Amino acid sequence: MEPSLMVAELVSLCLLSVALSMDAFSVSIGLGTLKLRRSQMVSIPLLIGVFHMGMPLAGIWIGQVMSVHLGRGASIIAGVVLLLLGIQMAIQSLSKHNGYKKAPRGLALFAFCFGVSVDSFSVGLSLGISGAHVFLSITLMGLFSACLTWFGLWLGHRLSAWLGPYSQVLGGVVLIVFGLKFVA
Repeated sequence: MEPSLMVAELVSLCLLSVALSMDAFSVSIGLGTLKLRRSQMVSIPLLIGVFHMGMPLAGIWIGQVMSVHLGRGASIIAGVVLLLLGIQMAIQSLSKHNGYKKAPRGLALFAFCFGVSVDSFSVGLSLGISGAHVFLSITLMGLFSACLTWFGLWLGHRLSAWLGPYSQVLGGVVLIVFGLKFVA
């Protein structure tokens, strides 16, 4: 692969990883307003990072199989999935949101992490169809989601829930742009 294409793919994957992490970031701002222990400030971002690696990995594998069987049609499907995901993310962020009263623990924490990571399965599906680099993709998604979750917890602790819904709108817009890129 040509160096300029490698840089373009890296930049695209970084932007996509940031967009995908916005859901976890915005929700973690709300969680950050709660009284969290240090262990929760570490475990929540790490667990979300792991989920943001596992979910797209499963999606990538399924997407690669679809790509072999569907050809160009698979790219159009990938674009439509990202478009719908971005639109849903933007609309959902504008609806009323009931915040958490206390931080999730145990099974509730796993359900929470699954909930904020489920979108990454669809993105992984699209990446698998488009033939993106698997290891790089899931590593960036896990890294960005863990870092942005931690930052969201910290920011929520410092600034209350001031940014929450706006970060999800931004994430939705980025996914819509990537969806249009795949469809075009």
